[in-house]
Amino acid sequence: MFYTGIIIGLTTFIIIGLFHPLVIWSEYHFGTRFWIVFLIAGVIAIAFSMITENIILSGALGILGFTCLWSIKEIFEQKKRVEQGRFPKNPKRK
Repeated sequence: MFYTGIIIGLTTFIIIGLFHPLVIWSEYHFGTRFWIVFLIAGVIAIAFSMITENIILSGALGILGFTCLWSIKEIFEQKKRVEQGRFPKNPKRK
């Protein structure tokens, strides 16, 4: 039996699950300025996924990279959700 697909699927599930609270946390503490971190991390992960020979690791890095890039959009959406009152605003930030 081949477990590659299941492992990559589980990896996708875990990475996306971890990034939901990460986006909320980063917007709360840093605002939308954190988008550059997601951009850099995403580009690095995608670059490493292209040079990695192990299919599972390459897939995981690709998933991580594109999840980071997607998080750029989500951090700006999170800002809108905070402005709508659906999430708490950090009182220490202007």
